[in-house]
Amino acid sequence: MRGLDEPLTQLGPGALTRHDPTGPFDVDRPEATTAAGNGLTLQIVAGGPKLTPAIRQHRAFKERFPGCVLFFRMGDFYELFGEDAERVSAAIGLTLTARGGGEPMAGVPHQRLDHYLGLAVEAGFRVAVCDQVQDPKDAKGVVARAVTRVVTPGTLTEETLLPEDTSRTLGAVRAQGESFALASIDLSTGRFLVESVDRGSVHDALQRLAVGELLVGVDGDGAIPDEIGACAGAAGAATTGVPSWHFDPDEARRVLCEQFGVSRLDAFGLTDDDPMLGPAGAAVRYLRETQGAGEAAVEGLREGEFAEIPRSTLDHLLPPKRPAATQRCAVDTTSLRALEVERTIRSAETRGSLLGVFLHAGAASPRTAMGRRRVREWLCAPLGTIEAIERRQHAVRQLIDDEALDTHLGEQLDGVQDAARIAARVALGRCSPRDLVALGVSLSRCDALLTVLEGAEAFVGHHARLAEIQRTVAPLAQRVIEQCVDEPPAHLREGGLIRDGVDEALDEARTLMRDAGAWLAAYQQKASEQYDLPGLKAGFNKVFGYYLELPSGQAARAPTEFIRKQTLKNAERYITPDLKDFEDRALNAEGTAVSRERELFEELLSEAHAEVRSIIAYADVLGDLDALLCFARKARARAWVAPELSEDRVTRIVAGRHPVLDELLEGSFVPNDTGLGGDAPPLALITGPNMAGKSTYIRQVALLTLLTHTGSFVPAESAVVGLTDRIFTRVGADDALHRGQSTFMVEMTETAHILHHATERSLVILDEIGRGTSTLDGLSLAWAICESLIDPEATGSPRALFATHYHELTTIAETSPERVGNLHVEVREWTSASGDPEIVFVHRISPGRADQSYGVHVARLAGIPSGVTTRASELLTELSVEQRGVSPTPPTPRPAPSEPTLFDTPAPHPAVDALKEIKLESMTPLEAFDRLRDLHKLASND
Repeated sequence: MRGLDEPLTQLGPGALTRHDPTGPFDVDRPEATTAAGNGLTLQIVAGGPKLTPAIRQHRAFKERFPGCVLFFRMGDFYELFGEDAERVSAAIGLTLTARGGGEPMAGVPHQRLDHYLGLAVEAGFRVAVCDQVQDPKDAKGVVARAVTRVVTPGTLTEETLLPEDTSRTLGAVRAQGESFALASIDLSTGRFLVESVDRGSVHDALQRLAVGELLVGVDGDGAIPDEIGACAGAAGAATTGVPSWHFDPDEARRVLCEQFGVSRLDAFGLTDDDPMLGPAGAAVRYLRETQGAGEAAVEGLREGEFAEIPRSTLDHLLPPKRPAATQRCAVDTTSLRALEVERTIRSAETRGSLLGVFLHAGAASPRTAMGRRRVREWLCAPLGTIEAIERRQHAVRQLIDDEALDTHLGEQLDGVQDAARIAARVALGRCSPRDLVALGVSLSRCDALLTVLEGAEAFVGHHARLAEIQRTVAPLAQRVIEQCVDEPPAHLREGGLIRDGVDEALDEARTLMRDAGAWLAAYQQKASEQYDLPGLKAGFNKVFGYYLELPSGQAARAPTEFIRKQTLKNAERYITPDLKDFEDRALNAEGTAVSRERELFEELLSEAHAEVRSIIAYADVLGDLDALLCFARKARARAWVAPELSEDRVTRIVAGRHPVLDELLEGSFVPNDTGLGGDAPPLALITGPNMAGKSTYIRQVALLTLLTHTGSFVPAESAVVGLTDRIFTRVGADDALHRGQSTFMVEMTETAHILHHATERSLVILDEIGRGTSTLDGLSLAWAICESLIDPEATGSPRALFATHYHELTTIAETSPERVGNLHVEVREWTSASGDPEIVFVHRISPGRADQSYGVHVARLAGIPSGVTTRASELLTELSVEQRGVSPTPPTPRPAPSEPTLFDTPAPHPAVDALKEIKLESMTPLEAFDRLRDLHKLASND
């Protein structure tokens, strides 16, 4: 309801109400006068104090939920008052109103609550939703209300607030020596993880786990530690301070034991002194408080009154798991971004990324929301053991080879809804009729899926899990399908969910709603014949209700069962016990039908609630099956092959293709071979011009390695990939000005991280290291970094691809050919008819070093004015004169202090001193030639 300056709102049949919660009018107050006319009732509340009971109630909730804006249910609207109204209206575009000098207010229709909640959360607000938990007709004073949930960035579950193919988790973190204990919970699916991360990896962990909100223990001042705040901000996570005692191990243990109904946590891998206890307990406590799972705070009930609070539990939460680091190949957020795994760098869209290759692949795309999330999860957290990788490969291979299995599995997955998130909404008390029917249909596919997977060797584990789940969910699925209509309503305000014939009381109420006229006609005929009253008529009047009418001439013959109700000029109207009973039932039929449907709906929800863990397990299996089917269909459609896994440090790829560009270029992508480790050096230096494909090539190798570790096939003729523990990249030019870091500082910081963490089993991708500073500084750093990567004592000699324009680095291969190899991108040159040099990029990677970078040619292709490129060519010729035919002196990888290197300060020499004294501007060319000959003799005599 809105203020008096807005139109009257129809509240229900025959009632209109005006309301201003900040003024003397209050729809919640019982002191009211009514004026009836034409079937409508105008309710006008008597004058009262400025601060109404509803506003006092509102302020009580504000005190209980500090830091939240309060969406306060009043009739058909959720209202915001005071500072809440001012802040939220400015942020999300609501109309701000005020009446009679009262505090500002703004409101949203209750049907659009989820939409505005999403806008408010995206704008950075934590929102407490305060609902009416009592029918205003039953209230003896102010309507009872309760905060039923608190919506925050880490606690989203609604379809309208959370994209189906992404996750948003709640995190809790606590410092533990040189590392951090981190817990994360995906409320929308119940997934619960705990892990230890080192200080330098907190940002990566928050992004990998898609943490939308991070809980941090704070003391009296409420200050978030700078280190945690910076990491959360960089990962796009909001920080929420909670009392530090929430992280107390004893308190956390009590909360966790209560949540999971156990006396000890040993079965979950959590000991009494485990540092993970604090964050895990704090996260669960926060969810219990914000989702209404704890004791509800109710305002407005008098002693002896009762209000039904919307049921909300966290029964769908799975026990905490601690993933082993060795179970996955680590890919930090820098690498995920540089390789464009989830989204493109330029447009931040999924299309054009590695994930987009699978999600936007037509018939090869995942069929379900669970499958889409699972593909994203597998790409961002690849496997780290050969056994696990080969299990997925085996399943993909069987789907490729068995087209019938592929087809039937796809048919059963088509149309399956997001069972995991529906299960969460069941547990949280937010399941709609459409959710329930979608759940029933999705669960009903379990029988058919068991039949499809019967005998499939690679899916024995999936079949066994489904068989166990089927025993518990099959009765629920059958009951939902039998009782509910195929196209359910979005809500139960007007009923329409339960089929006819399911419940006798519901059928009777519906019959009365639909067939009141037929019943009345039949009753009229029956009474007329029974009492021999041919003039008897039955009718209905809004004022007097149902009646039997006799002409005045037959009134004397009215039986004793007829009770006089109204006298007209030429007739008498009567009521009978049967007609009165019918009237009571008919006039209340709609309410009775809706009430009975709600009871039946709640019964089905209770049954679903009891099986919520099984439903989540079912969704987990479906996510795996859908992701494997997606991998198989992509491999078949694009002729991808199964890579061979090896324990050796080796990467051998024949005719490998970039998985994204190969698809975008529709088969015109130029494939290339790769050899790292084994018989080839573990590090390859790639030289060649810009635009020729150096960066594409090194990214391609990283992506194929990543795909291998997900269990996917890869775009190549063949591939052997050694087990990789981490994939590192340093690609692209980027800055972090908000942290006071320049482009070069970011480059060096990321490179330092690689050098500190790379192992002999890592894959390192470096692109143009050293370009952010002066030429000599950059060359020196690139050279030293290259030496470090091939030094077993420094980094363990990981497999590495090093793209560079510093051609001087290629001389390292001359002194360490067993550890460094040179590759270059082929270029074809010719002279055009106009005499200008022309080039074409072949995009072919070949052994050896490039002779130049062709930067001026690339500038010409980019459209730089011809005058600029001509002058650049002249300058290039002049600047290169002294280097023609001269090769840099290659240093040994780690020179002894007594051995001179390219970068040592030269010792004094007479020829150098004489050269410094030459005045070039005053010499003729012949004099210069003579002087050069003298210097040559001086140097030769040394």
